[in-house]
Amino acid sequence: MSDVRDEQRGRRRGGGAEARRERRRGGGQQSLRYITRKVPLYEILNEEGLALIEANADTVLEEIGIEFRDDAEALALWKAAGADVSGARVRFPRGLCRELIKTAPPVFTQAARNPERSVQIGGDATVFAPVYGPPFIRNLDEGRRYATIEDFRNFVKLAYVAPAIHHSGGTVCEPVDLPVNKRHLDMVYAHIRYSDKPFMGSVTHPERAADSVAMARLVFGDDFVDSNCVLINLINANSPMVFDETMLGALKVYARAGQATIVTPFILAGAMSPVTVAGTLTQVLAEVLAGAAFTQLVRTGAPVVFGCFASSISMQSGAPTFGTPEPSLVSFGAAQLARRLGLPFRTGGSLCGSKIADAQAAYESANTLNATVLAGTNFVLHAAGWLEGGLAAGYEKFVMDCDQIAMQQRVCEGVDLSENGQAMDAIREVGPGSHYLGCAHTQANFETAFYRSTIADNNSFEQWQAEGEKRADERANALWKAWLADYEAPALDEGVDEALQAFIAKKKESMPDAFA
Repeated sequence: MSDVRDEQRGRRRGGGAEARRERRRGGGQQSLRYITRKVPLYEILNEEGLALIEANADTVLEEIGIEFRDDAEALALWKAAGADVSGARVRFPRGLCRELIKTAPPVFTQAARNPERSVQIGGDATVFAPVYGPPFIRNLDEGRRYATIEDFRNFVKLAYVAPAIHHSGGTVCEPVDLPVNKRHLDMVYAHIRYSDKPFMGSVTHPERAADSVAMARLVFGDDFVDSNCVLINLINANSPMVFDETMLGALKVYARAGQATIVTPFILAGAMSPVTVAGTLTQVLAEVLAGAAFTQLVRTGAPVVFGCFASSISMQSGAPTFGTPEPSLVSFGAAQLARRLGLPFRTGGSLCGSKIADAQAAYESANTLNATVLAGTNFVLHAAGWLEGGLAAGYEKFVMDCDQIAMQQRVCEGVDLSENGQAMDAIREVGPGSHYLGCAHTQANFETAFYRSTIADNNSFEQWQAEGEKRADERANALWKAWLADYEAPALDEGVDEALQAFIAKKKESMPDAFA
């Protein structure tokens, strides 16, 4: 398998002028390693503010509590740990959750089946993953329609090809053409077969989570899975202050297997949390404390990520709004709270409420993404493809977002202060009154000196006009089609592929189709 993989990498790295031009156009993709930030964090809360929110969250946990619904095992575990359990309501002695969380790793690695694609979660690392969960897709050719398994495969392939996407993600769109109780098998298989980047498992039922772990074992081997994180998964709190049976069941499966969970309150402020930033941060922290601590009751040392998905709503219509100032402030504050807890942090992405890849989508996504990166987010879900408040995965939006996150990757590299970066030889060579276009330093660095957008048109008006007066989304339409046309699948061991397909076939045969 390694020989085949090496051969494929060699083809993708091909040399020569044409290969260099293709790389500048966005083809012939070379994956970028996950970001290791070399720029400062942006922090909005001082010590007094952080301590206030932490104290308020502890009060919520102690006096109000969190409900763990329809899960007797969870309630028994909390009771044994010293919590006050009354029905489904769990109230926590001050400091209990924080003490339990101390056993969770502050940094961990999620292994990919291609070790070169493995990613660090936590510390100074930032990992970009695609959009998650939309039941619809949108593109310029077809408009908006329900997503299919073919769309799912397409987005996995696009995420594999995109240089600045470090992670294959999870439910990149919901393939509604497949039975609800079986589609997770095809989805996990698509991540394994069409990409060699790390991926997420299913959380829609504990049995589907178990299937995801079983498939990962076929790929990585039992011993490796037992001692390494190969899956990361999204566990949402049912805000305000509830964890339901489905999420708890999936969490237990992954935590027991030593796999990572992202405990994320899903917040639409004003509906599912208070309208204020401080109030929302208090509730988010309380919910994460309870959920993250529970992972440690299930298995001490299980990886867990502090998640925060917080949006505002229109107080006129009740619709979610994105790219607004208040959610950015929540992200900044939540990132600080996560670092104080010693947990990796997840938030943000390229979020927007727009139905199409237009100016609204661009502004809102840029506002969200900038705050996400400046906050020091470790795992960024929804980094590319999000449209319509998360209801649609946009093909054009996907590659437009990929262009932006590649720019963010360059920003996070910081300032090069090496001898080449200082450029003193260039300054000496050019001297007063001349220009740098022909100097040796410029000639040596021109290909990599500035980020080259795969989407933007910076030609003259006349050239733009001669080339068809194309808008950004029209250029993006051509680009995602080119990426799919040029896609080459990474190698997968034939024996592993056969075992996966046999597992899927057996599971599908064991139950009738269900579409609800």
